[in-house]
Amino acid sequence: MSASVRECLQLQLLEMEMLLSMFPNKEDMVINGVNLLSIVRRYLEGRYESLPPSIDFYVFVKIEDLKEKAELHVSLPHTYPTMEPQLFVRSTALDKLQHNDLNKCLAAYITSLDRGELCITNAIQWLTDNISSYVEKSKHINGNGAALKTCSTTFHRMWIYSHHIYRQELRKKILDCAKRLNLTGFCLTGKPGVICVEGEKDHCEEFWRDIRYPNWKHISCKHTESIDVTDAMDSLRLFQFFEELIFEAHGDYGLRNDYHMDLGQFFDYLRKHQSEHIFQILFGIEGKF
Repeated sequence: MSASVRECLQLQLLEMEMLLSMFPNKEDMVINGVNLLSIVRRYLEGRYESLPPSIDFYVFVKIEDLKEKAELHVSLPHTYPTMEPQLFVRSTALDKLQHNDLNKCLAAYITSLDRGELCITNAIQWLTDNISSYVEKSKHINGNGAALKTCSTTFHRMWIYSHHIYRQELRKKILDCAKRLNLTGFCLTGKPGVICVEGEKDHCEEFWRDIRYPNWKHISCKHTESIDVTDAMDSLRLFQFFEELIFEAHGDYGLRNDYHMDLGQFFDYLRKHQSEHIFQILFGIEGKF
């Protein structure tokens, strides 16, 4: 891989260390992917052959005069900071119009900055300084602070099983598609592979159409769960964000034939997210790890 990409990844690690010092509490900053930063370090040290997954994380920013926080989702391309980061803000305090306006203005602000300079702290400061004005507009439009309601919709969760998930471009497509559709869940890479997505039913079904065509043969949707809702559906989510899971217990991920996911670790992960019942549905055996 070119030296420029390695230099960019080194800068990304420096910025991540700075952000972790700014947000030491786990509830304020969440990195997607198990041991992601250590994998990037191993790659830079020459101990990890494949290009590591993109650094992807959430920062939770306090909204003035409100108890809740806004979620700033950050995805760093391998060539950031020479390339713009992917940023997206969401908050239950904002209606759809203000969500769109806020994200457009944040994108415009990032575009105005010099490329080659680290800018995530700038984005966080901009969001901290500006989000309250968008919240106030939402309150005014929706009746002076009345609780925001969403239209009646269907909350949906899909459990997808694949023989394996290895290819970097496929993993990126899964992550990008889930984030674009505001879906939470996970993608377990390796052999076998498992994907869970949850959110609006139409979005889940669009995700399923997008990732499985045109030629992904060894994949099936094993189980679905649905419930009609009239309020915000975030309380129904089992997962806070969409993340890539990489369990390293069995072999080197860079060697496909030598890598098998750790079922015990996966069962523990499901149990932490109140989903251990799905283990038998996916694998046909009861989890007793």
